[in-house]
Amino acid sequence: MQTVVSQTSPPKKSFLYDPKVRGVFYQVLLIVVVGYLFWIAATNAIENLQRARIASGFGFLNNTAGFDISQTLVQFSAAGSTYGDAFIVGLLNTLIVSAIGIFFTTILGFLIGIARLSRNWMVAKVAMVYVETLRNIPLLVQLLFWYIAVLGPLPQPRNSIEMGAGFFLNARGLFMARPVYAADAWAIPAALVIGLVGSFIYRRWAKAQQERTGRQSPIGLVTLGLVLGLPILTWIVLAIVGANPISFELPRKGTFNLTGGMQILPEFVALLLGLTTYTAAFIAEVVRAGILAVSKGQTEAAGSLGLKPGQTLRLVVIPQAMRVIIPPLTSQYLNLTKNSSLAVAIGYPDLVQVFMGTVLNQTGQAIEVVVITMGVYLTISLVTSTLMNIYNRRVAIVER
Repeated sequence: MQTVVSQTSPPKKSFLYDPKVRGVFYQVLLIVVVGYLFWIAATNAIENLQRARIASGFGFLNNTAGFDISQTLVQFSAAGSTYGDAFIVGLLNTLIVSAIGIFFTTILGFLIGIARLSRNWMVAKVAMVYVETLRNIPLLVQLLFWYIAVLGPLPQPRNSIEMGAGFFLNARGLFMARPVYAADAWAIPAALVIGLVGSFIYRRWAKAQQERTGRQSPIGLVTLGLVLGLPILTWIVLAIVGANPISFELPRKGTFNLTGGMQILPEFVALLLGLTTYTAAFIAEVVRAGILAVSKGQTEAAGSLGLKPGQTLRLVVIPQAMRVIIPPLTSQYLNLTKNSSLAVAIGYPDLVQVFMGTVLNQTGQAIEVVVITMGVYLTISLVTSTLMNIYNRRVAIVER
């Protein structure tokens, strides 16, 4: 006799016990709860503002500011400029000090990090003292040190220190030649853009040729020639034909003050020095950790191929270490940008000092000012992170 085995289907799971359904449910519930809390907070804030008869909204940005700002990259006057213009001035001052700080702190941080691994005992110990000293002193204290102890004792303008080539240093800052642009000055930045595009195309061609034939091309020299040489050549050609796209106005020393030229405020110098030296100490440790993460076998293999120590570091070690360096390096860039808000302690007119200080005190619209400031720093951080993540994906090791 044949035994018939009945096939029964497995019991159906309850809809409520499906992990995907529960995950979606809890996420939706969390969004609803958070949105409700924000709605309660906003409603409560609006009612309190109305009860206190405090104006709300962003219309105050169109009102006349009525105050001056010591450093402006765009035209700004107390009589004709608005609070919105003051916001733009503070934002540009924050961006310029952050961009310059990131540039210099990257170079200094990489140099100190490499120096910490030097075989020279003195170089390694000096780099170690630099790192352990600067990263353990609060940044605010360092800013005050640069501003009060280093730049504060400088002489008054009548006794300015002449540094040659039109440079004067005094208690009011660094005075230097100011470029004056003519109508045909557009040719120089156009040459710079052409040089950047040409260097990018050449680097891709040289890389493809090296992968195909193994032959290396002088990428560094060609890039330097295109990026710097082409604008300089354009300037020389325009000068030969009688056009002078850029001239310089030199500062002149008078009886009591300096006239002409361009002034760099001591607050800007102190802030830039403090941010650069402080952040470079952290970047140095990041670089050192990234280099140590590369296997010694890579260095030995490069040496067996006849590469010199400098070539090994530049062509073998650093490219592999970048995949470890970039994520924490991004955090240091973000920290430098946010730490620039400490400029309020030394009077540099950044976004916090101008907008959250002067504008907030004059208008009294704290919520709008704080929301705008938080949004600006959040946007800057997100853009920086996005750009660094794109670069991180380019240098990441791709497994085949």
